[in-house]
Amino acid sequence: MGFIKAFTGALGGAFADQWKDYYVPETGVSATTAVFKAVPQGTNAGRGSNTKGSENIITNGSKIVVPEGTALITMQDGAITGCIAEPGGYTFTSEDSNSKSMFAGDGFFSSTFGQSWERFKYGGQPASQQLAFYVNLKEIPNNRFGTQSEIYWDDAFLNTQVGAMTRGTYTLKIVDPLLFIKNYVPAMYLQADGENFDFADMENDAGAQLFNEVVGSLSAAFSNYTNDPNKGNRITKIQGDQIGFAQSLSQAVEEAYQWKTDRGLEIVKVAIQAIEYDEDTKQTLSDVKKADALSGARGNSFMQQSIARGMQAAGENGGGAGMAFMGMGMNAAGSVMGATQQPVQQAQAPQEDPYEKLAKLKKLLDDGVISQEEFDKAKEKLLGV
Repeated sequence: MGFIKAFTGALGGAFADQWKDYYVPETGVSATTAVFKAVPQGTNAGRGSNTKGSENIITNGSKIVVPEGTALITMQDGAITGCIAEPGGYTFTSEDSNSKSMFAGDGFFSSTFGQSWERFKYGGQPASQQLAFYVNLKEIPNNRFGTQSEIYWDDAFLNTQVGAMTRGTYTLKIVDPLLFIKNYVPAMYLQADGENFDFADMENDAGAQLFNEVVGSLSAAFSNYTNDPNKGNRITKIQGDQIGFAQSLSQAVEEAYQWKTDRGLEIVKVAIQAIEYDEDTKQTLSDVKKADALSGARGNSFMQQSIARGMQAAGENGGGAGMAFMGMGMNAAGSVMGATQQPVQQAQAPQEDPYEKLAKLKKLLDDGVISQEEFDKAKEKLLGV
């Protein structure tokens, strides 16, 4: 080992590159980082050190660890040379003369003097660059989205256009590391001195582009969700359905920007923090809720109570010919009584005494709400005469 340290210059660097190293992920990588470097440990099981090896050259026989949830990408002179997506420990091999090592059985002359000659031609530097990067294959969290103005979509349940502002977060996953590296990660992140590709980095223009594309797809995503019969066509379910809405958003993003097929990216889950409807939509939702409340048996009961209260108020106010029934006439009054009788019977509630009904009608007659003829017809119907 000391013999390796004794050499300097071009030949010394060549001998130092014979050291077989051990590559692992760099420390302190955040959960939002998508691409980060593989770094050499610089020691061999605690014995000796390699301080003379050329930078950015991976020696044949070097060990590389691939942890769970990552993929390893190796590159030489800017081109992808390998990809490992299965966790485990691997031995690096390359036919490049700069990678050859006499300790790996590549031969002394081919590895040492051959490299020296090549380095003399390149000013004492290796004629190649070999780099290794890890790609995060886990769910990458806390990717934010939000609209600054209303987005609009056609809502199948409301049967009209709906508008709202919304905000939330989503998780994404790199499902094809080769496509992601080759087609999307800028070259500045794939250099020896480049920074890590972190989606949370505000200076990361590639991450900002994804934000804009998600916002641009929200309208189509809401439409996909609310017009899907399997979701019940209900926007009210969207905030509790992280995976269901993620599928709708992922579909919209794929159709518009080809995240999966071109970039190897996919949206996994979406958490909507808020949906703020515009005034027209709020009014529509209010009307729909009222209509829902008035549907079925509950609606019949509510209508009966409303009519009874209206008739009582008209009698107590001593007038109201302009408001009660609004010119409905006796046919409408008869319909009201018929409508009030059947649901009450179905609910097995006690029937009102006909003489009490007749007294109410007499009150309406006295107040001028109904005519004498209408009163007489109602009286005959109630008393069966």
